[in-house]
Amino acid sequence: MYERYIKRGIDFILALIVLPFVLFIIIILAPVIFISDPGPIFYNGSRRGRNGTPFKMFKFRSMYVNSPDVRNPDGSTFNGYNDPRVTAIGRFMRKTSIDEIPQLLNVLIGDMSFVGPRPTLATKSFDEVEVERRKRYDVKPGITGYAQAYFRNSISQEDKFRYDLYYVDHVSFKLDLKIMLQTVFSVIRRENIYVSREKNNDNR
Repeated sequence: MYERYIKRGIDFILALIVLPFVLFIIIILAPVIFISDPGPIFYNGSRRGRNGTPFKMFKFRSMYVNSPDVRNPDGSTFNGYNDPRVTAIGRFMRKTSIDEIPQLLNVLIGDMSFVGPRPTLATKSFDEVEVERRKRYDVKPGITGYAQAYFRNSISQEDKFRYDLYYVDHVSFKLDLKIMLQTVFSVIRRENIYVSREKNNDNR
């Protein structure tokens, strides 16, 4: 009941309330991002949503155009402090998580929720996804989630997956509120923003 109806109503109302703020941030940052490196303002990556349905996720572009795709040993995206692919404004946006703000548009549309497992890449058919991993797609992906709020980039993909399953099994208003409050604390403290490829490999 909560996950399918009440949660969506809360998401929609909150997204409408913060929409003016989101549009203001877009107006301010759009020229800065373009001047820093001429090209698209948004990075619209293909992500997998509820029931495995692909969707385009909005995000401010933080890298130079045509940057190479660098991965950690566990397949996750490399996110290092001195990553030369990241623009100056992109580094600031990542530290403050401002690059994630446009995903509020995905919440308004209904592709995402404020809280849920972080969206994964939609690089293959959902039929090719391992059966034991499909459970995480029983709920909508979120702007923030259990693993994101408490650990950000300090744990491996496998650990994040286990926390995602915990969330799916225990989704509730109380847990969502707890995750959102912890997310605020993590962003303010700027904890676990970066992780080296070596550390991610050790966590496998």
